[in-house]
Amino acid sequence: MNTAIAFLLSMTFLISIGGLFLLVWGLANDQWGDGKEAAKSIFAEGEVGRVEETAATPEQKQQLREERDAGELDIDQTELADRRIFDRSGRTPVLWWLTSAIGWLLLGSLYGLIASLKLHLPDWLGGHEVLTFGRVRPAHLNAVAYGWASMAGVGVGLWLIPRLFKTELRGGKYATAGAVVWNLGLLGGVTSILAGYSTGIEWLEISWQFDILLVLGGALGAVPLIMTVLVRRVHHLYVSAWYLIAALVWFPMLLVTANMSGLFVGPEQAVLNWWYAHNVLGLWMTPLGLAAAYYLIPKITGTPIYSYTLSLIGFWALALFYSQVGVHHLIGGPVPTWLTTLSIVTSVMMIIPVVAVAVNHHMTVLPRWRMVLISPTLRFIVAGAMMYTFASVQGSIEALRTVNTITHFTHYTVAHAHMGLYGFMAFILFGSIYFILPRLMNWEWPHPWAISLHFWLVFIGFGIYFWFLSIGGWLQGLAMLDASRPFMESVAVTMPYLTARSIGGTLMTLGHLVFAAHFFMLLGRLGPKRDEAPQMGLGRFAKSLTEARGANS
Repeated sequence: MNTAIAFLLSMTFLISIGGLFLLVWGLANDQWGDGKEAAKSIFAEGEVGRVEETAATPEQKQQLREERDAGELDIDQTELADRRIFDRSGRTPVLWWLTSAIGWLLLGSLYGLIASLKLHLPDWLGGHEVLTFGRVRPAHLNAVAYGWASMAGVGVGLWLIPRLFKTELRGGKYATAGAVVWNLGLLGGVTSILAGYSTGIEWLEISWQFDILLVLGGALGAVPLIMTVLVRRVHHLYVSAWYLIAALVWFPMLLVTANMSGLFVGPEQAVLNWWYAHNVLGLWMTPLGLAAAYYLIPKITGTPIYSYTLSLIGFWALALFYSQVGVHHLIGGPVPTWLTTLSIVTSVMMIIPVVAVAVNHHMTVLPRWRMVLISPTLRFIVAGAMMYTFASVQGSIEALRTVNTITHFTHYTVAHAHMGLYGFMAFILFGSIYFILPRLMNWEWPHPWAISLHFWLVFIGFGIYFWFLSIGGWLQGLAMLDASRPFMESVAVTMPYLTARSIGGTLMTLGHLVFAAHFFMLLGRLGPKRDEAPQMGLGRFAKSLTEARGANS
């Protein structure tokens, strides 16, 4: 074993040991506790059964009340009033991160659509070197991964922190500064890629000089988490808090390690590449998305999570197993066979946390499944949770050598990556932003129909994108394995599927434009204002406000 691989395994070991250390600390400090009571820790006294949904129309809210059928609730109104203060305590930093994320989503969508079209229209815009595929595609990847997904994930996390710890956000100015620094680093990185200055390593195209700013920005964004957890008003840390803490610890470790390029040359660099690329998805973006899902699904449905103990098992299993899965992308490559075999084994073991998360999310929603048809926010969150399950199981199967032989070096892998980053992460973030923004701005979404339009544009568009690209990639793999067929036949067979990919991508981009326009309308308090004031939730408290308003009119 050479020094570079030993170093990567050491970092992997440290991540796993860190997870084990937190597990021991949690056991010692009664963080597993009574599962049923722990699952209710995100609710106020008497609040279980109360539906929180501000993106719905008055008619939809009534339908949600009837579907939940919780009756009259005796809720601690003081805690509800405090929560509204908590919700707005991080308004400035949250809006900085979320607004920046929307901007990067639009820019990344444009780059992605151009890159997609150039796969079947290679001469289009061929006279502009800044718009060649080799520059636009990595610009797209970095804009959506570090701009949209990461910044929106941090923004959602910052908003969740006061709710999870039941106190106002501390140190918000550090997070605001972090958003500025992050934007500067990403802007410099993407601009340098378009100018032709790229490392050429996927997911690490941005040079270390700009990555330093991402690490610094992320560190500043984590300061409020540390400051707030120290003054928390709850003893028990809800599972979402564990995911947020882990994500903000793991990200700087991953990015700093990945930028130690002097240690890795030749095949070792490929090992570093896929160690980082998989871990940035599984140990950075996945915890951010799951933290939001574990909070929002119970709050929207008014139902505690199905099994709190299972949720903790899912978290610890992710911490222990995920950090070694990425090298399965190098099966058949010039790397030690034992290293890829280790990666395959841990990839299959990831079934454990995936099943834990899937059972929890889906069994919590199942008794109230009709609410998915009614609630605009829940529709996004549940769709994202289902695609997390699908993407994770697909990834474990794809790691097997018999499957990998066909899918490696094909568009199938691209479709799978999008199922994780877009199908899971983006849908969770869309739903989270629809849930959060009215509480920050004290203003309802101007046009509920635009939320449904956004959902169906991105859902149908992504469905076309994923399935056609997966089928085309599989056929491409079979063609490349057939020695009797010329290589160009494996290229030609993908053409109709790449065209379908662009059609799906166009629909997704249109959905992003609708989402962004609606976002900025609410931000500017534009559009029609409803007669009823924004409600923080449903139940007896909301009902009493409505009756009081009627008595005073």
